[in-house]
Amino acid sequence: MSAELGGRTGLQGKLSQWLRGRRPKEATDDGGREALLLAAAATGLPLSPAAHPAGYRCSCDRVGCPTPARHPVSFAWQTQSTTDRAQIERWARHQPEANFITATGMVHDVLDVPVQAGREALERLLAAGVEVGPVAESDDGRLLFFTLTRGTPEDEDEWWPCELDCHPETMDEHPGLRWHCRGSYVLVPPARLPGDGQSVHWVRGLEHPLPDPLSLLETLTDACARHAGQEPDHVSAAWPLRR
Repeated sequence: MSAELGGRTGLQGKLSQWLRGRRPKEATDDGGREALLLAAAATGLPLSPAAHPAGYRCSCDRVGCPTPARHPVSFAWQTQSTTDRAQIERWARHQPEANFITATGMVHDVLDVPVQAGREALERLLAAGVEVGPVAESDDGRLLFFTLTRGTPEDEDEWWPCELDCHPETMDEHPGLRWHCRGSYVLVPPARLPGDGQSVHWVRGLEHPLPDPLSLLETLTDACARHAGQEPDHVSAAWPLRR
């Protein structure tokens, strides 16, 4: 993947800026936004247009939108999501202010944790030599670990949802670890949130391969439990149900 990304004009430099912790304003214009979206699609992340901030509100017409600038613009987002380069270019150019979501449970899942717990877990994982894939930070206080999807077994009866599974409408029920899989989505960087300079941005870039989520899960649940002042055992007890 690194070689592929390096072949795109100017893209490697922009990704390096994200990895160094910089969040350049040019990432949303001058082709930077489009290049980052195309890079995400090139790794297999299916994308679909999402709402964007309108000041401190959402661009949608819903009064009191519960997830401003964080939701798809189409109810058909699951079937609309695509990795097709031409379609993403059209969306990006015709909707220059739009955020984009990536639908989870197709190619990738996302383990979504409070930012302080996530930073602690990330340090521990890297120190232990664990392969960690792309990681995004949302300025509303979350860290997003992108992983391979656990998929759906051929025998559907063998797939058991667990209490960590998160859907967009149940986000508030999961203040700790959220597992975005089938039927869910997250914002993909670069994305803007309501407020002054609030965004979703890469902490670790797309050149890192997607890991198996189970290789990260115990460390993440332990960190979440510590930050919640709880023992970790009751949190991690749910995940072996997923096969």
